Amino acid sequence: MPSNNAQSIEQQIVLITGGARGLGQSITRAFANQGAKVVINYLRSKDAADALVAELGPDHALAVGADVTDPEAVAALFDTARAHFDSPITTVVNNALVDFSFNGDGRPKADTITWPDFDAQLKGSVAAALHTTQAALPGMREAGFGRIITIGTNLVQNPVVPYHDYTAAKAALLALTRTLSADLGPEGITVNMVSGGLLRTTDASSATPEAVFDLIAESTPLRRVTTPQEFADAVLFFASPWSRAVTGQNLVVDGGLVKD
Repeated sequence: MPSNNAQSIEQQIVLITGGARGLGQSITRAFANQGAKVVINYLRSKDAADALVAELGPDHALAVGADVTDPEAVAALFDTARAHFDSPITTVVNNALVDFSFNGDGRPKADTITWPDFDAQLKGSVAAALHTTQAALPGMREAGFGRIITIGTNLVQNPVVPYHDYTAAKAALLALTRTLSADLGPEGITVNMVSGGLLRTTDASSATPEAVFDLIAESTPLRRVTTPQEFADAVLFFASPWSRAVTGQNLVVDGGLVKD
């Protein structure tokens, strides 16, 4: 039977993949500020992850290094988190991004992009989300509660920059988000996506020319570029009791630039 249980955010143990830097760091802080216990996953950003744990406190935050494209590493991550907090992870935010620079002039175009470019992004988006979902399911079933949140992009609806590999992978992740929502909904586990545009500013968008930021700001109804903190607030919605009847959805958070 499906569960109608809706935990408050402060009751949740939340995994944020790629949670030590950039957008991930903003999402980590947003959950921690609401009282959640956070598991900060990182690949190479150990110093940043450890600094975040020191800031938030070891009773509320744990840093775990793991390559989320490796299912065995993900399984070990979940075991480590459970041992530390003595409870399973109940909420997963699939935020980790394979090395990528948001600079349209520097990205390969149709005549030069290779399949390995696509393969790397598909592993980083789709395979990683599959691994974290499969590792999370036993604990979510035990808790009678689960929230899976994937991070997408408005380029799927508005492909104004030739980020072929990145956009294709995020489109596939959106499809996985929706099929998982149908599969897991009967168990009371929701699966949703939050999609952003260019954010001012993260590590990934640091190579973006200022003129591009200005153009985007002028094109949005709010006349400004969304910040990582504003985006993180929308992620909180899908973990909160307010979204308990929402699943399989893609919420675009870009100041109104794209109407999905």
